[in-house]
Amino acid sequence: MLDRIVTFFKSLPSGENGKEHFSRNDPRLAAAALLFHVMDADGERDKVERKRVSQLISEAYGLKGEALKRLLDDGEQADQEAVDLYSFTSIIKRNLDEEARIRFIELMWDVVFADGSAHELEDNVVWRVAELIGVSTRDRVTMKQKAALRAKQAVQEE
Repeated sequence: MLDRIVTFFKSLPSGENGKEHFSRNDPRLAAAALLFHVMDADGERDKVERKRVSQLISEAYGLKGEALKRLLDDGEQADQEAVDLYSFTSIIKRNLDEEARIRFIELMWDVVFADGSAHELEDNVVWRVAELIGVSTRDRVTMKQKAALRAKQAVQEE
C-alpha cells in the first residue's frame, strides 16, 4: 500500500514556489488540508490520526524537519480558513486522473481508520469529497472496505 501512496503523492505536480509557505494552488497543500479536514470531522483530534497524516506526507515526498512541518502547518491553516471543500477538491480534480483520485479517497479512509473506527461525520466528509472529485460511490465504498480491513489487521498485529 505504501507504494500506492508514494506513487499518488509523486504524481502531484509541485506548486511550491520556493517561498516560506506552500502555494494555495499546490495540490500537496490541498491534499494535506483535506486530510486535516477529515481527521477533525468527528470533533476529536487523535494523535494517531495526526501522526498518520504526517507519516503519509513525509514518506511520499521525502519531507522531513522544517519542510514537513511547513506543509502540515500550511495544510492545517488552509483547512481552518476554508469556507468549503471546493477550493481544495477543485485543485485535486484538476491535477489528478481518475485512478489517482480514487487512491486519494483511499488515503482519506486510511486517516479515518487510523484511530480504529469511522465516525459518521468522517464518513460524510469522505462522501462529499468523493462526489466533488468525481469518484463513484462504488469506488468510495470499495476503498472504505480496504482501509477498514487494513486497520483491523494492524490492530490484530499489535
